[in-house]
Amino acid sequence: MINKIKDFDLNQSLVGILWMVITTILFVGVTATVRYLEGEVPAPQAAFLRYAIGTILLIPSLISLTKFRPHRPLMKKFILRGFVHSIGVTLWFYAMSVMPVAEVTAIGFLTYIFVSFGACFFLKETLHKHRLLAIIISFIGALIILRPGFKVIESGQISMLLATVVFTVSYLIAKVVSKERTSSEIVAMLSIFTTIFLIPSAIYSWEPLSIEALLILTVTAIIATIGHITMTKAIKVAPMVVTQPILFLQLVWASMVGLFIFNEKFDPFVILGGTIIMMCICYVSYKEHKLDKINSNEILQKII
Repeated sequence: MINKIKDFDLNQSLVGILWMVITTILFVGVTATVRYLEGEVPAPQAAFLRYAIGTILLIPSLISLTKFRPHRPLMKKFILRGFVHSIGVTLWFYAMSVMPVAEVTAIGFLTYIFVSFGACFFLKETLHKHRLLAIIISFIGALIILRPGFKVIESGQISMLLATVVFTVSYLIAKVVSKERTSSEIVAMLSIFTTIFLIPSAIYSWEPLSIEALLILTVTAIIATIGHITMTKAIKVAPMVVTQPILFLQLVWASMVGLFIFNEKFDPFVILGGTIIMMCICYVSYKEHKLDKINSNEILQKII
């Protein structure tokens, strides 16, 4: 009987790993399609179109939310998250248009660490030593990527760093509302309000759009939507301590895409820094799982 349970757990973990591998490929696909545009579409306009198309793709699930009536304080949180997230995606779209794919991916890993650290200060979670240690070492990883004093820190890198901070705020709000609502409701509200808040900046920066650019952004939205679905499947069937290390593959795929598709130079410092940050993520995930302080599966399922 015990062996059957172990076999079941192993099979579940393998399925979760497979779904997460697919997720990493899809998320790098999102990055690559945006990178392909190379700033042809202004960041606010591109972000708006991606989320507007994504919201349309979510219509089947939105129909099931017609009876959804959140109370006023909760609705304020949904609105605030939409506003914050709209800033984050605009910063990310700009960074992606001017930065190497691997570097964007590596810096983006910081969000996972910031969420863990931010939860201690804003959500009153315990500041365990492993969280503090991970923040310090991740900061070293970020310095290796950016190398201040050895090379000029450009606008794209600043934009991406700001994006990680803004996304952290968005995810912390999601952690709060996840205690009251389901993942489908949270994702739906994020899509709707992010799209709404992107409208003014999109209108201000709007430029004529080629059919090719529209098709690429449509593909971006489709890939991103499928990616969120596959990630949800991954964390449903396997614990975070199993699936989270697979996220490192994003950096591998991103490096290959940058090198072979966009002819970007291979930067060992980006790989090294990204690896250090990813190791910190895995370390925190393992310690949190071991301490059983939080249900990581449920939380991540509701914030993506």
